[in-house]
Amino acid sequence: MPSIFRDFKKFRFFAVAAIFMTCQPDKTLQRAQGEALGTTYSILYADIKANEAVLDSIDAVFLRINQSMSTYWPNSVISKINRGEATQIDTDFHNVFQTAQQVWQQTDGYFDPTVGALVNAYGFGPEKPLAVIDDKAMDSLLNITGFHRVSLFQNGTISKENKNIYVDFNAIAKGYAVDALAKMFKSLGYENYLVEVGGELFAAGINPVKSKPWRVAIDHPKQDKYRTFIATFSLKNQGMASSGNYRKFRTDVSGKRYVHTVNPKTGKTVQSNVLSTSVLAPSTMLADAYATALMAMPHKQGETLIENLTDIEAMWVLAAKDSVRVVATKGFVFERQ
Repeated sequence: MPSIFRDFKKFRFFAVAAIFMTCQPDKTLQRAQGEALGTTYSILYADIKANEAVLDSIDAVFLRINQSMSTYWPNSVISKINRGEATQIDTDFHNVFQTAQQVWQQTDGYFDPTVGALVNAYGFGPEKPLAVIDDKAMDSLLNITGFHRVSLFQNGTISKENKNIYVDFNAIAKGYAVDALAKMFKSLGYENYLVEVGGELFAAGINPVKSKPWRVAIDHPKQDKYRTFIATFSLKNQGMASSGNYRKFRTDVSGKRYVHTVNPKTGKTVQSNVLSTSVLAPSTMLADAYATALMAMPHKQGETLIENLTDIEAMWVLAAKDSVRVVATKGFVFERQ
């Protein structure tokens, strides 16, 4: 199945790995897993046996989201919009657009779905990258960047100020997919489940094996041969997403290195001491979007933003000489490993 995103576009921590390693097969716990959206997924749910209806429903959710927001599917809704074709958006696209607009406003533009042209130019998207991004090229790219240049009308159509504006929901659609799967499980009557897609999570209820909230872990950003975790914590009826830029980058013909987090306000790739961000939110879609914004903005500005939001918590892993430093908002309760 073609995917919405390629692996190098946005590095994801496989935060749920610790849970899957500790959860042994149990008659009350089932697991559905596979590949979708350019990554893997693993879902744990409480049931006495595997439910075939669940597997079919999972596939249907992924297909639906690809048809709506995959920049790799030429006939998807978003691909048609990016080509300037008149098209009617679907409910999924509408939901993501509305939330994206909300986060764009609250982050003062650090989260911006029209960053797609810049992402492509740097070589992190589906289009051919520019060999060198000079001042002239940057000016042209910034002229087609800005979510204020895209409008959603009541009749379900999208208007762009410039036909070359490239809308990319990379930084929010995967979180939305997690939420859509969680909603599907709830509609089937399940109360205890953990949905993970490419390291993004939504936990409902408890882990029935342990009769405790689901436990998740975040990868340490500086690890070599052996995998280690920097923090563990409980997750219940919440979404979580993480983002980082220390492993994914490309080099242009001049030898200049570009990390994959792009500041939509300047058009430049981000250079900072923020190695990764993790966000807790009522939905994984929100966590996904804010994790991206926090990677683009300065750490202190990000702290101020999160402290002024309701039901959103965050953790930053910061580079500190030869080590790392972990900073979190008050509501992000974790155990340092």
